[in-house]
Amino acid sequence: MTPKLRVLSGKEMVKILKKEGFIEFRQKGSHLHMKHKDDKTRWASIPIHGNEDLPRHVIKNIIRTAKLSEELFK
Repeated sequence: MTPKLRVLSGKEMVKILKKEGFIEFRQKGSHLHMKHKDDKTRWASIPIHGNEDLPRHVIKNIIRTAKLSEELFK
């Protein structure tokens, strides 16, 4: 059985993305938009609603658009 993705808050997701080379480029309301500093096709929109956990389907979508490995989040 494959391990499930960890549940993360929006703030925790931002920390992980920053370690992977992403930078903040704008924020609209409660959504922070980030892009990779070297590859502009890698981006992510992270909902930041206090300390609420992100649903797993949102985490999967961020991983897919940021072109990251799911292994970072297990």
